[in-house]
Amino acid sequence: MKFLKLGFLANPELGLLILRGWLGLTMLINHGIPSKLMKFNELAGTFADPLGIGSRASLSLAIFSEVICSILLVIGLFTRLAALSLAITMSVAFLTVHQASLTGSTSGELAFIYLAGFLSLVFCGGGQYSVDGED
Repeated sequence: MKFLKLGFLANPELGLLILRGWLGLTMLINHGIPSKLMKFNELAGTFADPLGIGSRASLSLAIFSEVICSILLVIGLFTRLAALSLAITMSVAFLTVHQASLTGSTSGELAFIYLAGFLSLVFCGGGQYSVDGED
């Protein structure tokens, strides 16, 4: 399919940059900061505790992943580790909070889609347009 290889469109490094930025920023802006970090005090006692480590600790891990690791992902620093942390967070959310459901009232479709993107970055790395400069 040579007709699909049009200059900059045939650049997997640009694709990794877009994937990192897109996933990292949407996780940070839509979930990490407003849903977890800014609501820490009100969520600390009631946040889901699927790992049995306590609500406060579970929320702290989610904040670390969704805020700190999202920022690392966007800039491409420790990309694989940041993506792995986010993939684990999305796995826990999908399997326990959303009961591995892709439809219905407990649908975890969004967590499942995020998981796919984060796993892709675990395997591919951040690419050359990252602080890591992974090839």
